[in-house]
Amino acid sequence: MNKKVEPAHAGTLESSDLFVRVVPMESEGIEIELESTVYEIYADAIKATIFESAKALNANGIKIMVQDKGALDYVIKARVQAAILRAYGINEPDWSVL
Repeated sequence: MNKKVEPAHAGTLESSDLFVRVVPMESEGIEIELESTVYEIYADAIKATIFESAKALNANGIKIMVQDKGALDYVIKARVQAAILRAYGINEPDWSVL
């Protein structure tokens, strides 16, 4: 995406959910910061899901900060997608990539 990125968020801190914040970075790429109640067991899988969701939307130059409370993969994808779309100001997403 070549649009300007604004700080945005999605989700909650309830059990089985996660809170996602997206902020712009000066550099290219995607940086992921993760706090999770299941970090020791699932950190790699959660980070992979976050990264894949961001790459599917062609996101770049963003930092994704996630506070996970045991969310399942489909919840992680939905929250990350929502936060990124909000950060880029997209109200009508391309459903074929989601």
